[in-house]
Order: sequence, then C-alpha cells, then structure tokens
Amino acid sequence: MKSKVTAALAAAMAVGSVCAFAANPFVDVPVDSWAYKSVVELADAGIVQGVDGQYFQGGRNITRYEAAEMVAKAMAHMDRASVEQRALINKLADEYADELNTLGVRVSNLENRVGNVKLTGDTRIRYRYQKDGKENDSSWDYRVRLRADAKVNDSTSVSYGLSTDSVSFANDNAANSDGNIFTDRAKVDTKFGNLTASVGRTDKYVLGNAYGLNYGDVFDRAELKYSTDNLAITAGYGKFKMNGSDKSFAGNDTAGIDGVKTGYGELEGFFGKNAAVGVYYNDFTRAGGSNASDTFRADDLWGAYASLNFGAKWNLLANYEKISDNSYDDPNLWVAQLTYGKANKSIPGSWSAWVEYLNVEDGAYLGGSTNSWRFDSKALNNIESWGAGASYVVAKNATFNLYQSFSSKWKDNKSKTADPEEQTRAEFVFTF
Repeated sequence: MKSKVTAALAAAMAVGSVCAFAANPFVDVPVDSWAYKSVVELADAGIVQGVDGQYFQGGRNITRYEAAEMVAKAMAHMDRASVEQRALINKLADEYADELNTLGVRVSNLENRVGNVKLTGDTRIRYRYQKDGKENDSSWDYRVRLRADAKVNDSTSVSYGLSTDSVSFANDNAANSDGNIFTDRAKVDTKFGNLTASVGRTDKYVLGNAYGLNYGDVFDRAELKYSTDNLAITAGYGKFKMNGSDKSFAGNDTAGIDGVKTGYGELEGFFGKNAAVGVYYNDFTRAGGSNASDTFRADDLWGAYASLNFGAKWNLLANYEKISDNSYDDPNLWVAQLTYGKANKSIPGSWSAWVEYLNVEDGAYLGGSTNSWRFDSKALNNIESWGAGASYVVAKNATFNLYQSFSSKWKDNKSKTADPEEQTRAEFVFTF
C-alpha cells in the first residue's frame, strides 16, 4: 500500500507547534503553496526530511516504511498533541505497527502514554463437528469480547474486559441467558524495574506458557513476575473460574476445575529469539462446601516445555505434564506441534499451517476449559491423536482458522470400544 506524501503529512502533523521564524528547507515548495505552512511545521518538528535534503516532492508516492518513519517521529512528540491528534497518531501507529516494529520502534511506547485508553475487541463465529456414534452433532456459535487498557502512570496500568460465553445460534433466547455477558478481565499491573506485580482477573491463565491442554481460561490471582531478556520467574496464587468456559458443545465437562485454588510457579529461560524452555508447578487446593470442585482429584501438576524457532518460519513446540493422582497412577501427557509461517492479522494474505501429536494417559486431562482447539472432554483423556490446521488472513483484522483431528484412538482400550470420532473446527475471527 502506498500513500501520497501530502496525505500522510496531513495526518501526521499532530505535533504542529513550530517556531514562527522557521525557514522553508525545500526549494520545490513555494511560499504561496497551500501546503507551505504545514510543510514548514513538519520539517521544523523533524517529521519530514525530504529527498536529498532540499526537495519535498509532494506528488511522489511513498512506501509504508517511509510513512511509518513519519509516524514514529510524530510519536516522539505526543506530549505536544491534543486529544484528537493523539487519537489520530494512535490510529496511524496501529496501521503501521509491523513496519514500526521492523524499524525498531515499539508501538507500546505510544500505548504507554499516561492518560491514553486503548479500546479493542474481537468477534468469533465458529462451527464444530464431531460424530457421536448415534447422530451427527454439530454446533454453530459466536463470542464477542471488548477490551479497555489504560495507563495510570509510568509504572501502573489497568485492564478491563467483557465477554459473552460461546453462545449457540440455536439458542433463541441467547440475549436473555443468565451469565451471557461477564467480566473476564479486571486487573492492575505495576512494574518495579524488572519486577511486575499483577492483581485481579485475567482472561487466559495457561498452565505453563505452552500448549495449555488442561486449562486456558478465566483465573483470579495475585502474581509476581521477575523478567529479563534471558530469564523469567513467576509465582502466584489464585482460583480457577469457569465463567468463561466453553459450554456450547454437548458432552463438555464444565465443572471439574471450577473453584479450585492453586499456588503456582514457573521458571523460564530464553535464548535470543530462537529458543525458550520452561518448567512449571501447580499445587491444587480443593474448595470446601457442596461445590463441583469438591470432586477435583489432582493434588498437584508439574510440567515442562521447549520452543525452538529454526529457519525463517519454522517453530517446534513440545510440552510434557504429569499429574499427582493416585487413583489414576499419576498420569502424564505429551504434546508436540510443528508450525510453519505466521498469520499476522494486520497483513492480508499472511498464513500459517501446523501439525500436532497428542498423547494423553487416562486421567491426565483434568476437565474444564482448555487452551487447545480440541473440544469434548470425553475425547481428551486416554487418547492418542494427530491434528492439523491452518490460519489465513482474508482481510486486515479478519482471520479464518481451520482445524482437523485424524488417526485418533484410545490408548488403553480394554473394553474394545470404538475409537473416538474425529473433530472438525472452523472459525472466523474479526478484531477491532
């Protein structure tokens, strides 16, 4: 995409305070030009430099990188911009986020401005299918989420989010369903050098920064994290919440881990941009009273992961978890996923594809929500399965995802029952 210099400058001149005696540095912009004042202001602010230091060339098309460079310079003068002008620069920064990152300019530098509130969200429309042996079960559903992120001061930020459950299109009264809309994010983050304290609700707590088969959903917690370029140490305590769990597909286990409390820790090492390894631990505490979590059986869980980037576009992820559960003889699970490419929502035509292997002993899946694309808890225990998927950015902020399992079978099939049916999932995700 190309933009004319004059159009880009008109948008970027949000910093337009200039010395009244600034001189025109461009020989091809006459004093009587309609753009004279704007060009001089932008040149004086250092946003434009022209060509060869003396020509403006206002009719020339510019590249996205040239436009991004101007936006970066405008970002450096945000404190001189009005509220409307900051909003305009914010939009430009979102438009050229990838180019800014390539140029070494972090868009977060803009987002971190005190008093700036960023509103985002997404809508997902999803189809899932799995034959249950008696009839064909399929489900169409949708989910909508809204996000607000605000900077309180240089070290503290606040995040708040609202979400619907995964609402089936077959539900005629979905708009009036109890619990249809809930708070899935409400937290405060404060930084003290390399240490970050976070208190409140997060919308996706994943057991380990890996595949997340056992859990990847709403979680109330208090957490401390120490991080450098090469190391991260995380410790916290919280409670699993199933308000945001996926209840839309028949057979899902929506109790299990709901209400269970846990103390947790994680140690991670990073080796540039090419590799990361981590180990993590969760010590579970059953809730008292007549609660679904009374039946939660695991005492603790520990896991490890490794992620390796190789070549320009390849990534290999491996994840292992072991559950302390005497009734199931301490089961474990293995997951491996090989990915090629990257579907970047801001770049139409970008895509990724992957293949995965899943090996879960009986009892290793704890029930409740999962960060995996797979669904139906009855088919996530005692299973060996392969999967494949792809993501394609159809248009800016519009991504299509497709997932399919294959070669699925029970690991221990003493009862000689039929192997689990394969799962299919397809979805459109629109972000804004």
